[in-house]
Amino acid sequence: MRLRTPGLILCLVGLLLGLFTTPAQAATLTEVTSFGSNPGNLRMFRYVPDGLPTGRPLVVALHGCTQSAAAYDDETGWTKWAETWGFAVVLPQQKAINNANSCFNWFQSWDFSRGYGEALSIKQMVDKAAADLGTDRSRIYVTGLSAGGAMTSAMVASYPDVFRGAAVVAGVPFDCARSAFTGLACMSPGSNLTAQQWGDKVRAAYPSYAGRYPAMSVWHGTDDTTVKPMNMTELVEQWTNVHGTDAVADVSDTVQGYPHKVYRDGSGRAVVESYSITGMAHGQPVDPGSGATQCGTAGQYFPDMNICSSYRIGAFWGLAG
Repeated sequence: MRLRTPGLILCLVGLLLGLFTTPAQAATLTEVTSFGSNPGNLRMFRYVPDGLPTGRPLVVALHGCTQSAAAYDDETGWTKWAETWGFAVVLPQQKAINNANSCFNWFQSWDFSRGYGEALSIKQMVDKAAADLGTDRSRIYVTGLSAGGAMTSAMVASYPDVFRGAAVVAGVPFDCARSAFTGLACMSPGSNLTAQQWGDKVRAAYPSYAGRYPAMSVWHGTDDTTVKPMNMTELVEQWTNVHGTDAVADVSDTVQGYPHKVYRDGSGRAVVESYSITGMAHGQPVDPGSGATQCGTAGQYFPDMNICSSYRIGAFWGLAG
């Protein structure tokens, strides 16, 4: 998080010139301590732009291992786009008592299943924020990095009725592991299943669901040795199958020099996209700067790759409009 303080000299000059006006207070990351039964024992933080009207979207942003909510808000650019495009951000935070590395427990069935554990805690955070802010419930999205990306897969599989779109960054397909041991194998070297097998896992998460599944954006670095890049291929296979289309791209181009693919359903709607970030290790790409499409703060797990992933994800979801 960045701390913002007014400059004393500028304030004095303003007073002398008779032009001083009290600056608007910038929104800050705040903790919400009561949001339901919280069976996953998580913490809830949220960022709400000042004066945000009702009827606006909501984005859930899930941090990676060893991180926190405060290390995943400005750094990824999500707070910038919240201010620019007008939406609120919910940032769940893991506790060390649940996972020594502060990873979301995406590999435990109790925590990734509908109605249980961490998945339910995150759903309760969404309900709390939506009720408090008058959120447009047809425009709720979820994204995350690494373990947060894996938990994103779990949230849209278990709660497809809640989310309109998702983005998995350096993550894994839904239900590729059910223990810490198999979780490590899923990360590296990865699990190779058919598209049908992957899709069946998602459909089994909420068997009675007959509605439209969330659109999915998948991001991965080609040099990722923590979560192998084959997981991007498996994620694309999983979610194209869920959407009833194949894993042959309808659009194959480059965006800011990086391979980008789009997969459309029978109606022509873009339901899955992928970005392969050439030369990137494990992390989420940012593009620090003040430009219209720039964002983020470079650091560990946030490499400056000259592409702002949160901007591109938000555009894919339709938030930029």
